[in-house]
Amino acid sequence: MRNLNKVINNPKFYTYGVVFLVFLRLFLNAFVPLMDKTEARYAEIARVMAETNNWITPQIDYGIPFWAKPPLSVWLSALSIKIFGVNEFAVRLPSFLLSLVLVVIIGKFAEKKNRPFFLSGFILLTLPEFLLHAGVVSTDTALAFCITFIFLTFWKAVNKPKVSYWSYLMFISIGLGLLTKGPIVLILTIPPIILWLIYFKEYKTILNKFPWILGPLITLLIATPWYYVAELRTKGFLDYFIVGEHFKRYFDPSWHGDKYGNPKSQAFGIIWVFLFIVAIPWIQIVAIKAWKLRKDLVKNKWVLFLLLWLLWTPLFFTVSTSLLHTYTLPVMVPIALLTQYFWEKIENKKAVILTSLIFPFLILITLAFSLFNNNLERYSNTDKYLLKETIGTTDLNLYYLSDKSYSSQFYSKGKIKSISEEILKQKVNEEEVFKIIIPNKFINNLNLIGYKLYFY
Repeated sequence: MRNLNKVINNPKFYTYGVVFLVFLRLFLNAFVPLMDKTEARYAEIARVMAETNNWITPQIDYGIPFWAKPPLSVWLSALSIKIFGVNEFAVRLPSFLLSLVLVVIIGKFAEKKNRPFFLSGFILLTLPEFLLHAGVVSTDTALAFCITFIFLTFWKAVNKPKVSYWSYLMFISIGLGLLTKGPIVLILTIPPIILWLIYFKEYKTILNKFPWILGPLITLLIATPWYYVAELRTKGFLDYFIVGEHFKRYFDPSWHGDKYGNPKSQAFGIIWVFLFIVAIPWIQIVAIKAWKLRKDLVKNKWVLFLLLWLLWTPLFFTVSTSLLHTYTLPVMVPIALLTQYFWEKIENKKAVILTSLIFPFLILITLAFSLFNNNLERYSNTDKYLLKETIGTTDLNLYYLSDKSYSSQFYSKGKIKSISEEILKQKVNEEEVFKIIIPNKFINNLNLIGYKLYFY
């Protein structure tokens, strides 16, 4: 135990811990296939963008626009594909790099008090939700990145005597956030900032700390050109995206305008359950310490700023009828910073640290075992392995019964085609040689009696 105490009190432990977790995430990025639906979907959108050089209209398939999200994260993945080719590592690289920037940058913002620089980064990477998304192809990592920069640049700017470059960085971050997931970036940042300003009566002092004409203009110059051109390319885009995706989707899980999948109806307040699971054990530490020290914390500008940042997102999504656990990702940074702030008051650090490392080691052990026993191929929700013999083939006679999966589109580089049961029977009658992927749900009901098929 004494040796363990020496280890966790050594700043190098957290540096090495961050290095280990970063390489673990890189290993996952390189060896774990793209999973259906979400990750493979955004990967395929990026692949099509890189192939067609259509940087304005994201496409879920050739000629079919995808208007559920703005394109910033897709741009980054498509650019990475242009540089490194069509593979998992390339399409995941932007998300990984954004996560790595957050790991480093929060070390600069954490209140040190002789604590290790990478302590907050270590805490961040041991949060299950953050570690999982530090390489997943989606819009959530980029959104969390932009939200983090809005909050942190605001904090820096408001503590400067006059307008500084931090003020401009905040407006740039807002513009990028609008290109990442739309107006939701304002909904998740502006209310807690306003509450903080009102509580500490700082609303007057900020008038001379932000460029209130040039700043919003910078935001508009970053975000609005794409929105304008997107509406020109596809009439009705703004109505679908702003009204549908931001309001109807929030309140109505049966929203019929959803073109890209049915949102799940969740129980009231389930976001808090998600939060206390995906941020274990650090969110429990923060909750306990914040409650015990609540009388003193309400006077601390920095801590209350972080608490409002942490609490607002789950509060906002408490009444939402459509949400996922990934909606908690923007609050992983304040959890890490608050834990770092409470560090000296955590009694049993050894137990907490060991608990925090359970999830990363479970991932490592599971992945190693799966690769060694080929279980990853057997149980992965992906069509990569079904297509491994066709990858690299230029002339494919390849079909997918019913709606093709996103992973089959990505790994076949868009060559796979959807086919109905009737067309399948016609092709069999014509004695045409082809390959087809048939999802399990269709096997039992597939009527192919009298037809000769070869399975291999």
